[in-house]
Amino acid sequence: MPQSLYKVYVHLVFSTKKRYPFIDDNLKEKLWAYLGGICKGLECNPIQIGGYNDHVHILCLLSKKITQMKLVEEVKKRSSKWVKTVDTRYSNFYWQDGYGIFSVNPSQLDIVIKYIKNQEEHHRKKTFKKELLAFLNKYKVEYDERYLWD
Repeated sequence: MPQSLYKVYVHLVFSTKKRYPFIDDNLKEKLWAYLGGICKGLECNPIQIGGYNDHVHILCLLSKKITQMKLVEEVKKRSSKWVKTVDTRYSNFYWQDGYGIFSVNPSQLDIVIKYIKNQEEHHRKKTFKKELLAFLNKYKVEYDERYLWD
């Protein structure tokens, strides 16, 4: 094939350090926009960004010019530095060390978009821990729960 064709959608999930509820009403919309800007700058077209008070979800089209690991590293590093500048109450803001990144079938994009948009409602019923465990089980990811939580 004389051309390189590529279309990989990813759903990235990570939480604040020790799942501290830093992402309040003052921060969340600004943070979602900032995360989207980072993704755009990395040529990873953001499709939907959202989350809850202790974690974020990013659905984007992964650029063929960047690895998954580099995307995660840059998003977390740049956004963590930025959050600390928003207000002094966020001076101790950090993301957790780990993350989850999952491929998304293009036929499932609408479902994932809706899921991310409805995080507030979703987390009235389910904690981040339960949510992450459900993702890991759905994607058949092997894990040792002793090392999932900071």
